[in-house]
Amino acid sequence: MIRDITPRPANAVLMIRPCQFFSNPQTAASNRFQGQSNLSKEDQQNTAIEEFDNFVTTLKGAGIEVIQFNDTKTPVTPDAIFPNNWISFHHDGSVVLYPMEAMNRRTERRLDIIDTLSAHYNFSVKKVIDLTEHEEQSRYLEGTGSMVMDHTNRIIYACRSSRTNLAVLSDLAEKLHYSMITFNATDRLGDPIYHTNVMMSIGQEMAIICLDAIDSDKEKTMLLASLEAKNNSVLRLSMSQVESFAGNMLELQTLSGETVLVMSEQAKHSLLAEQIYTIEQYAKIISVPLNNIEASAGGSARCMLAEIHLPKKRACNE
Repeated sequence: MIRDITPRPANAVLMIRPCQFFSNPQTAASNRFQGQSNLSKEDQQNTAIEEFDNFVTTLKGAGIEVIQFNDTKTPVTPDAIFPNNWISFHHDGSVVLYPMEAMNRRTERRLDIIDTLSAHYNFSVKKVIDLTEHEEQSRYLEGTGSMVMDHTNRIIYACRSSRTNLAVLSDLAEKLHYSMITFNATDRLGDPIYHTNVMMSIGQEMAIICLDAIDSDKEKTMLLASLEAKNNSVLRLSMSQVESFAGNMLELQTLSGETVLVMSEQAKHSLLAEQIYTIEQYAKIISVPLNNIEASAGGSARCMLAEIHLPKKRACNE
């Protein structure tokens, strides 16, 4: 029997401070948001550290618990700053490990992080769901990048791409007892959008999505019907706003219970005044400059945050 859990936005996040951040050549082919930085690898790393540290300080100042780990020097993992692609933490105590497309991203997975969260931060880890065996069949699902999860209604939304395999998604949905809604989404050139979380975000009372990225009228209608039935408000983004990472947002809750929506400075600047007004009816906006990380790696604020929904250990057995 599935335990009845009323989920809330996470008030704690896992973040990985980069050690050797640079534009990853192994991910460029499937990530059209990833540019070619004019900076040297050393300058990309140094600037990423500045942006990362400022992000952490801002989140902590807003009342979000940030659990930070340093990336390891070896092996070289240029995208370690994006932990949400290899791990997710769930309300029922489940931890999921995901299959990754790029070879050098697979080495980001670290079991010591799970052990530390349990031993030193008092989070309850009840089981680990390991999906990494799918890599042997070249089937991938890159965590909460590949999919956007509506925890309240137990629905997974995902756009199909080389990094989001439906067989793996179905495997996960069955294990977590979620339903799934899948669709095709493309960029201006007609290429598949590599991760769902760059064009879609779901909070408790508002969903944000770029319907312009979806060619099929049937899929648009299906998505809109689902979102409007489950969320109180749907905010539509343009393709140019998605290209400014406005879709890459994450709703969190502060330790005092305030709802916030985290995004990059570039994403906020792309929003229209009326869109900002709509968002602020539901959440306080937190934005930080991430220009170098966005340009070099094709990921933004949401990608840097692996929200921790794990329950805390009880003081005694009940």
